[in-house]
Amino acid sequence: MLRKFSVENFKGFRDKITLDIGSPSNYSFNSEIIENGCVTKGIIYGINSCGKSNLGLAIFDIITHLTENQKLFPSYDFYLNMSGRKSFAEFEYTFAFGEHEVIYQYGKTDVNTLKNESLSIDGKEVIYFDFLTRDGFTLLEGSDTLNASIKNDSPISRVKYVNNNSILTDNEQNRVFKQFMDFVEHMLLFYSLDSRGYEGFMNGSESIAEGIVNSQKVADFQEFLKENGIEYNLYGCEVDGRKSLYCHFDNRDADFFKIASTGTRSLALFYYWYIRMEKASFVFIDEFDAFYHFELSESVQRRLKGIRGVQIFTTTHNTDLMSNDLLRPDCYFLLRNNDIKAISELTEKELRQAHNLQKMYKAGAFNG
Repeated sequence: MLRKFSVENFKGFRDKITLDIGSPSNYSFNSEIIENGCVTKGIIYGINSCGKSNLGLAIFDIITHLTENQKLFPSYDFYLNMSGRKSFAEFEYTFAFGEHEVIYQYGKTDVNTLKNESLSIDGKEVIYFDFLTRDGFTLLEGSDTLNASIKNDSPISRVKYVNNNSILTDNEQNRVFKQFMDFVEHMLLFYSLDSRGYEGFMNGSESIAEGIVNSQKVADFQEFLKENGIEYNLYGCEVDGRKSLYCHFDNRDADFFKIASTGTRSLALFYYWYIRMEKASFVFIDEFDAFYHFELSESVQRRLKGIRGVQIFTTTHNTDLMSNDLLRPDCYFLLRNNDIKAISELTEKELRQAHNLQKMYKAGAFNG
């Protein structure tokens, strides 16, 4: 799982900003959302233009050079901070896999150009390469022949190259390396908008209707809508050679996506990804409830909370969700002034389960 992430000189983050989700507090309630010492469910708050979307892009920058999955390359325009003094952005990830720690660091001058990268497992640097001096090494057992087989002027990530081209010896260190690569391969970012923009996890442009019908989840999707106060008689069919989702009415049938409201279409998009999330490692949903009323926002968040073994972070402006009934003070994060901290770190007051977090937030209790 991801324990900590830092980025500097990327988009709006001129100075180094660190998201620490590997140092939870000792709350006795909602303890199931802490796994392997890491926060697995979190909500990020912040005013418009504070950097919530850019934080998601920064975290998912790792998939742009380590995987072949979907990338949102246009979103990475104006890659470096406009006022930064450095000619590159710096990224650092700390992961926990059981008792093992993996630290991955790299610098980039743009989304496609690595400056350097380093991978350490349990404190030992096992892969390093400087793309400017063309110097580096790989120390994972079974990767020794790769140093001679790859050209020094190749722009390919050395970590990716080792993963794709070596037959690593079956030992503990290499198993941890494979866990790290598998985690990155299954990261998913998506936006709760009709554009269906997403990054990571897979590749392709399957429609929402195709995804639901092909997964044989039409009946389950109908029940999901019903649980949230939306009733349709749905069925899957084929129109012009493509799987479609239709609604049955007494007088005629209609394409679900042509009659559904914006909020309902957004809910369908959420469901499309929801039925896949159990196979994800880390999920970031930007403005997840942009078209939801409060009850629906809470319902969706509770569904996310029920997915075990997957880290899921959402951004929102909805302070009604800031409740100990849903999560805990160390799972609500405030992003402002190039800094992000859990609200439990922003007050000297000992926060207990009975506290009304939303009321405290509105009263300025977390301005520290």
